[in-house]
Amino acid sequence: MEQLHIDGILSTLVYSAIGIFVFLVTLGLIEMATKYSINKKIAQEGNVALAIVLGSMIIALGLIISSAIH
Repeated sequence: MEQLHIDGILSTLVYSAIGIFVFLVTLGLIEMATKYSINKKIAQEGNVALAIVLGSMIIALGLIISSAIH
């Protein structure tokens, strides 16, 4: 059985927190730069293209966090 590495878990949590913070800041900047609400466009109006762009941002951020952890 592998030994639990606290340093690895801690660094994973730190990088994840940084990544989520960067994502929220980026999302806030996009909201301020555009004249419409992203949430309204996706949820109420069903803008699939915007949902795909936002999903690709989330995937890209996940890849960055993953490579930073390894």
